[in-house]
Amino acid sequence: MSAINKKPIIENPINPYRDNVQGKANEPITVAGLLDRAKLVLGDKAPKGDWTLEEIYNRLEANAPRIAIIGGSADHPAHILDIQTVARAAIKIWGEGGVPFYFSTPVLCDGTAQNNMGMSYSLQSRNAIAEMVINQMEAHSYHGAFVIQGCDKQPLAVLSGLALLDRVRRHRGEAPVFATFAPSHVLKGGEIPKDLQLELHLVANKAIEMGHKNIADDLFDALSYILQCSSNTQFQGVLERAVYAGVISHEQHKNFEKLLAINTCDAAGGICAFHGTGNSSRDVMTGLGLVHPNLELLTEPPTQEQLNPAIESLFSIINREDCSVAELVGANIANAVRIHSASGGSSNLMMHIVGAMIYAGYEFNLFDIEKIQKEYPIPDLFNYSLTEGRDIFVLAQQCCSGLIRGTETLFYELMRNGVPMDVEALTVTGETWRERLSNSENLSADGVKDNQIILSKPQRKFSGVDVLRSNFFESAVVKISGMSTRQLDQFDEKVSFVLYFENEQTANEQLLNESLLDELRERKGFKEQHLLNMWKFNQPETFHESKQLNYDGLFKRMVERKILKLSIIIAGQGPEAFGMPEMFTPMQHINANREIQQLATLISDGRYSGVSYGAAIGHVTPEAYHKGGILYLQEGDLLHLRFRAKRIELLDPNEFDRGNIELYKGDLRIERNHLEAQRINLMRARQRMIAPSNRLIGCADAAWGVVPLAVKGDAEIPYIRSNKIFVNL
Repeated sequence: MSAINKKPIIENPINPYRDNVQGKANEPITVAGLLDRAKLVLGDKAPKGDWTLEEIYNRLEANAPRIAIIGGSADHPAHILDIQTVARAAIKIWGEGGVPFYFSTPVLCDGTAQNNMGMSYSLQSRNAIAEMVINQMEAHSYHGAFVIQGCDKQPLAVLSGLALLDRVRRHRGEAPVFATFAPSHVLKGGEIPKDLQLELHLVANKAIEMGHKNIADDLFDALSYILQCSSNTQFQGVLERAVYAGVISHEQHKNFEKLLAINTCDAAGGICAFHGTGNSSRDVMTGLGLVHPNLELLTEPPTQEQLNPAIESLFSIINREDCSVAELVGANIANAVRIHSASGGSSNLMMHIVGAMIYAGYEFNLFDIEKIQKEYPIPDLFNYSLTEGRDIFVLAQQCCSGLIRGTETLFYELMRNGVPMDVEALTVTGETWRERLSNSENLSADGVKDNQIILSKPQRKFSGVDVLRSNFFESAVVKISGMSTRQLDQFDEKVSFVLYFENEQTANEQLLNESLLDELRERKGFKEQHLLNMWKFNQPETFHESKQLNYDGLFKRMVERKILKLSIIIAGQGPEAFGMPEMFTPMQHINANREIQQLATLISDGRYSGVSYGAAIGHVTPEAYHKGGILYLQEGDLLHLRFRAKRIELLDPNEFDRGNIELYKGDLRIERNHLEAQRINLMRARQRMIAPSNRLIGCADAAWGVVPLAVKGDAEIPYIRSNKIFVNL
């Protein structure tokens, strides 16, 4: 009996390698080359090589599991050390009796693409990666995958491709597609050198001397954060304002910028330590049951000892349809939504979770996520901070030291707080969550005595990303976990004026304009009676102070008292109009300006970075390009912000003149038809800045995950909530 007969076989009669000799002629050298390189990388730690072309041929002929190791491009920080994990995975897959292959996909870094044309390609790259994965898996007939999970769009993109392929293969009568995901380790945040800190403190002191206390305070705020790519943008905004105010020169700004940048990223790379889309994807992929617990939260690439159990578990499920990619996604979706909510995850994931479910063949949209969220209140169990030493690198250290167990701990604490979880759902280990959690060692969040990030007792009764509705849009989202209770109180049940911008660039220019509020006051763009009634509604207890104030005095006092509210509208950023870029930079400019931050919300049909926080409303549908209500807003319109009621309403200006809060009941399309043609023509002209091959045309809207319409059309499996829900283990 040959060695191959003792090894696992894919139990399906379809085997293109058996029936097509060219694959057996072409591919053995790629497998041997991969394993030879792995041996070179691992050196003395590598086992003795027994991979001959004949043995590779035999395994292909016999339908041994053909497993693609899927990595990411090395120009993304999360993937610069992929080669080590690829080598270890390849050796282990071969040792288990499989046939390892390797390919990588492009991975667009949202930080690098931020606030430039690259951001219009970011979301499209998710759909493109899914297509690439399917292309390669189909062309080379791979059965399953070991995925090195990176950042931004890559994790859910690869998942989407594998889930769709699983559905298609089983429709053809072929073996189910199986996969396990290995998230990249967490990148250690940078530190600002002490001499640079001293220089920046001197800049802040100079700003105070020159009468620019806001700039000084905002600079001190920036200095309190760990150094990450996102905090560089915070510094950039404050320093640009300092240049404008004459506190520093342009040359000084550029020197500070350089010194901050080169001290930001640790040479070992990884997924940034903030809880953005990369780490939110880690949470969601683990919640979907697709990550082995050994590999979830690491501070460096996995060792062979950490990686081996993950691949052994993968081999244990190769012929199990109930553990195929699409089935695990469907079985665990409620768990993933609740874990994402309890950890205060990225608003981007609201689209990507929906997209993954649709790619997996389910009829599913944003409102299904909302239903899961509403079944039981999901508390805030994630005490993460970039200013108090509780970033995701610290969380990874807590897990690696054995104090807690990452998502398994969060899952357990959700149940302890009465949140129903699907404990009977299977995972990539071949076990259910109930079986995994039956070992209670280090399971409680209380295993961490100091600096807890995952909590056993909620810090608030609510968390996550809320779905909003309106009389001028169908749906939008806001990361309510990114708003402190104090900030929520500042904006909830308040009336705000609209400031309308047709693109991000013009909005950024104005948000960095130190004279923005003065210019608004001088041009008297808001009716005086509306100012008075806004004061009366937003802060009635001080309304008596408005008497005998002229327009200038009224405006200034409302700014000082934080009574004035502004809704910064950035339209024309939707999927079809401009690729749905992230509005991270304008939101960061708002957050980095303590005066504006307490006055302004931002509303857009674009997206936000996972690290964005504050009153940031995005994913507005229908988008402006499709003649959604956001297209017709203009400066001076009045919005009623109702965050706790999960609504934002356009008010009737005539009724507001009379002191009444009444919804606008007219038809903006008719009343402002002149704006429609003008603005859509501008969007069409701007759209040509994106390569036509990469425009998001023929896709569903944000509520349906911005998936290709063909994928949405084939997603016909009704999503039915599991009845197997248990609160207690």
